[in-house]
This record gives sequence, structure tokens and C-alpha cells, in this order.
Amino acid sequence: STEKPGVPSSSSAAGLTWARVCKECGQQHEGQDSHLYEYQDEVDDELVCHICLQPLLKPMDTPCGHTYCFHCLSSFLKEQDFCPVDRQRLQLHQCRPSSLLVRNLLDKLTVLCPHYAECQQQMQRCELQPHLHNRCPVFRKLREEAERRKRPSWNELKGRKGDGESPGDAKHMPTLSRVAARDQAEPGLINPAYEESEDDNTPLRSSLVAEANVVELFREEPEEELGLRIVGGKDTPLGNIVIQEIVRDTLAARDGRLAPGDHILEVNDVSLASVPHSWAIAVLRRPCSLLRLTVMQEKGFKCRDPRPEHQPPLSTTSTASQPSHSLHGNTTSNHNPGTVIQVTLVKSQRTEPLGIKLIRKSDESGVFILDLLSGGLAAKDGKLRNNDKVLAINGHDLRHGTPESAAQIIQASEVRVNFVVMRHTETQEDGGSSGEGPQGRASRRAPEPQYFRRRSTYMKDPPGGFSSQEKTVSLKKEPRLSLGITIAGGRDCRSRLPVYITSVQPVGCLHRDGTIKTGDILLSINGVDLTQLTYNEAVSVLKTQTAQSQVVLRVIQTISEDPEDDSDAANKDELDAVENPRDDSLNWSPLWTRWLGLPSHMHWCRDIVLLKTNNESWGFSIVGGYEESHGQQPFFIKTIVPGTPAHFDGRLKCGDEIVAVNGATTVGMNNSSLIPMLKLQKNKVTLTVVSWPGSLV
Repeated sequence: STEKPGVPSSSSAAGLTWARVCKECGQQHEGQDSHLYEYQDEVDDELVCHICLQPLLKPMDTPCGHTYCFHCLSSFLKEQDFCPVDRQRLQLHQCRPSSLLVRNLLDKLTVLCPHYAECQQQMQRCELQPHLHNRCPVFRKLREEAERRKRPSWNELKGRKGDGESPGDAKHMPTLSRVAARDQAEPGLINPAYEESEDDNTPLRSSLVAEANVVELFREEPEEELGLRIVGGKDTPLGNIVIQEIVRDTLAARDGRLAPGDHILEVNDVSLASVPHSWAIAVLRRPCSLLRLTVMQEKGFKCRDPRPEHQPPLSTTSTASQPSHSLHGNTTSNHNPGTVIQVTLVKSQRTEPLGIKLIRKSDESGVFILDLLSGGLAAKDGKLRNNDKVLAINGHDLRHGTPESAAQIIQASEVRVNFVVMRHTETQEDGGSSGEGPQGRASRRAPEPQYFRRRSTYMKDPPGGFSSQEKTVSLKKEPRLSLGITIAGGRDCRSRLPVYITSVQPVGCLHRDGTIKTGDILLSINGVDLTQLTYNEAVSVLKTQTAQSQVVLRVIQTISEDPEDDSDAANKDELDAVENPRDDSLNWSPLWTRWLGLPSHMHWCRDIVLLKTNNESWGFSIVGGYEESHGQQPFFIKTIVPGTPAHFDGRLKCGDEIVAVNGATTVGMNNSSLIPMLKLQKNKVTLTVVSWPGSLV
């Protein structure tokens, strides 16, 4: 479309609804169709797709030198097997994203806001989506009208419980409530996050809102790592495939649209709705230039009190609508990472700088305040401080963001800029004042509250389908002959893992024996315990003991039941590569499921203290407890809700196992025991959790 200023837009607000409008381009089109833009100027033919005859969207280059929109080309190649221009043989996996130069030229094309008649704005194409969500009055009005219409009465919500869609159906809906998305009658599912206040004087919340979105990631190299840690699978209590963590400075982190807690429903049209963990990892690791993920993303609670005086002001998202009440307040607990504070800066005009320098840190993800410029707005206000961690700006979640994305949000803001920051207590910032060791060591220990603190004393069985077995190898060898293994882990690493074997080299004596495999966890060598050592301590002990002529090595191997061969999600070769890596493979890391069978005496745990006000939810849901089909299952975190205490605290992760609540073990509990325990905690709860790193893709 090439409508000029002054001409009413074809998608004017009349007759337009929030459900039907595209949240990226602002126009009405079918979900799988290309986005529509109204270009102000004529576009060079070199930047036009030869299929749709419109300026390129997500341009892809063919080996024969032609460029098409990704959607146009992928749709064409579903029916044909040749290039539309020269008819040379062509398959989609042979194509590559266009160069950064071409993509930048396309992003800079000038477009009109689809509501130009009312909005009177034009901008670069890459700026349209931020404009719609942050500045366009018509778009804001559509969203607010949808919010008002979506608030059902409490009785309606109670009556609808159990009548909803399954996640498989939910992905076809642009927006759906948690009541609809959650009610599959999953065994063992409880939702302490969603308990409602019965106090008539407090604003009540409706069910949780989630959206099914499609995220496309372009890789410069087909085997480039996405930077996602994954948990879940039908062979685990979680059931679904869930993103546990976004690794900083990776493709997913730079893209910024995926977040921890997102449930992955499909990958390049392959359903992950009911596949084992290893199958899902194999699909996600398939080399390809473009990865199309369909994900279910939590959007937070919606207030259901119709009285306007109780409603928080609408923002671009609900993630930061009321964080200051949830965790604000000083505490002396060593386990609490700090205090969450909300600060609003008001600019005299839109272009006034805030005077804040933002940085990233090498040892922790997220955005931090480095300095407040003297005389600047933030310095004059006095509420923000150096080293504050920025959790959100104007409702945009920045727990895993970058300084660049934070700066863009600030630049796109109006006169009011709302910050949600976490401030560590003085003892943590100073590294403690106990006098133990030199100051340098104390400073290095400052991040300790984020990580694991102690060996777990909570004895329990692993989840159904997971177990372990010990293996012992006794070797006579030449003193100078190497065992031929490489190791990783150690109790000083971020996840406090035991030491495990990452490769068995063909040149070593252990390879010839064949008993020890990649992924085995070291227990002892010649009677020397290895289970509680740091990485360097383990290396030192192994070198010393290997120098002897007799070596007795004890390891433990975790076992999971073979997944049923009832899915085409991944072929046998792919599964073998994931589950049984080559002995000499480099940079190998265990799947998340490998840790689930580990005996509990080898677990390390940590305490996480959450604070809230009386009418808030804790912000997480749980699966586990007693199930008829699997017996007693551990309790796992399945969902963390945006805008809640668990979300802003940042330490609790999907896939974490809750082994105790306020020091009382959860072993042997069923849902009817754990739910009241969590309900009784009005303002503070201490969760003792065991956390394993998700599988890296």
C-alpha cells in the first residue's frame, strides 16, 4: 500500500478491533499473511520481492542470487521446488538471510502509521511497532477497550473453570485467559500463584492472560547456538517444553522477544506439544537458517474489579503494573537478594535526557546503573542509585535485557518514565563485614545469594522414570598413562554441579575399558571423595591419583526410561547425537533430564525468600505431588507469572524442584497438603529449591 499523508488509512479505527489487528504492523490481515505497511515514498525495485511485489519483509537470498520475503518464499516452496525467477532447483534450507546492509535499508523505509488520519505520524519501518505500542492514541484506545470488554465477573470465572481449551487449541487464539489455557486436568497441577483474595476491600484479579505468538529467529550460520536453556517434556512432571533461561549475548538475547517461562508449542511446524525432552532438544538443534517458534507467553494478571478507583493505570504490558507493593520493604534475611523499588521520572519535555549511564555485568545478566550524571534529571530526583539493577522500564521486562534495549525504551517514552529496580542491601554490596578473609575474597563472594548455598539434607526419590546406578572400574596402568577423560562442573560453578565427564578420549585407558561414558558423574578415585569438590580441587586430586599404578574409579550414571517411539519429531540419528554423544565430542553439556535421576544426597539446594502484600499472588504454579499413574512425584515450578513477587525476585526458575517450604519438607505431600501451607503464608515464604541447568540449544 502506498497511501499518502492526508488520505484516510484503509484500516482506520472505524470497525477495527484489538483481536483482529496485527500487533506488529497495526493492520488487519490473516495470522500467516505478510505484514502490511503504507510506504510514503517509492521503493527501489532492488528492495521489492518478486513474488508479492511489495518491499521485502525478512529478506532471504537464494543461491542463484535472488531475494524474496521469507513468508512468500516459504509458501511458494511448499508447492514448488524451484526459484520463481529462473526456475533453478531450490529448497528453503539452502537460502540465507540477506546481509545486514539490505536489512538496514529496508528498516529505514519511511511508513505511515496505519491510523494516520488520527495519529498524523510517520516513521522508519523498524520504529512502527514501538510507536503503536507506546505512542499511537488509536492503538492505545483499541487496547483499553479490549481490556474493559475482557473483564468477566467473578461468578463467570468460577463457572467457566474446567471448560477451557487445551494448549494445543490455544495457540490459534491471539489472546486467551489462563483459565482457558490451563484447564487440561493435568494430574498434580496446583496454582498457589493464582489464589484470589476474598477481601471485599481489595481489587480482585481475573484469570491470567497468555498469548500465543510466533517468533522467527534468523541465524547467520545454520548451526549457530540459539542461547536457550530448555526444561520439561512429556517424560517429565512439567509435561510442556519450557524456556528456563535466556543466555546473555546470544541470538535469542539479542532478539529480545523470547523470555524465561515461555512454553514452546511448535518449531518449524513440528509440534512439541507431547514429545519427550530429548526429542524436543533434537528438533531445536536441527541446523537451519530460520527458526520459526510458536510460543505461549504469559502476560500477567488482569484486574477484574470494575471500580475505576481500584484499577492501576494501564501500561504497555501488565508486567510492572504493581511491583512496588509486592516486594518493597527492607529485610535482614541473608537469602533475600535486595529490595524492589519503583521510581517515576518526569521529563520537562520528551527529548530531555535522564542523565543515566547503563551497563551490563560479566557475572550477572541484565541492565545495571553505572552512574547518574551530575545535574541530570535522575541525579536531581535522588531515588535511583549506582549499581541498581533495572528490572523493567515502562512495563518492559529487562531482567535479561541489554543497555541498548533499555535506551531504546527510554527514547521512545513520553514525559513519564517508570523504573522498577532492585537494590542490594549494603552488606551484599560491600561483600559482607564478618571479617572472614581478605576484602578481595569477600567482594568475590558478594553474588553468593543468587546461587546455591549448601548440600541438601532432604532425602527423596527421583521423578518417575528416572533413576541411577553406580559403576566401578579398577585399572592397572603405567603411572604416566592418562585416564583420557575431560571433566566439568564442580561445586564452585554457577549451578553448584557435581563433577561430571564431558568426554572419554580414544587415547586413554578408560576408553579401552568401555565402562565409563560421557555424562557419568564422578564419585571417588582410589577412595578419595570427589562429590563435594570444586573444579580445580577435582583436577588436582585426579592428577595425583592417576599417577599411581592402580586406579579404582567410582562413577554414577543417571538413567531415564526410553521415550516411546510414537513421534516423528526427531529421527534416531538425531536422538543418538543428543543422548549418546561421541566420545571425543567437544563442548558437550548434559541434558536437563540427566540430572533428574541423581540421588538426593548429591543435590545442593538454596533458600529463596519471597515477600508480598496480603492481596497479591506469589506468582508461580506447581506440578507434582501424588499421582495415581506415577505415585509420589516431586513438586516442580511450571509457570512464573509476569508482574508478581516470584517474577521480580528473579531467582526462581521454571523446572526448579521445591524440596521444602519454610523448612518443612515437601516429600510425601500431596496437593491438599501443600496448597494450605502456601495459602497460610500471607507476606513471606521461604522456598528451598534444587535447580539444574536446562538443556542448551
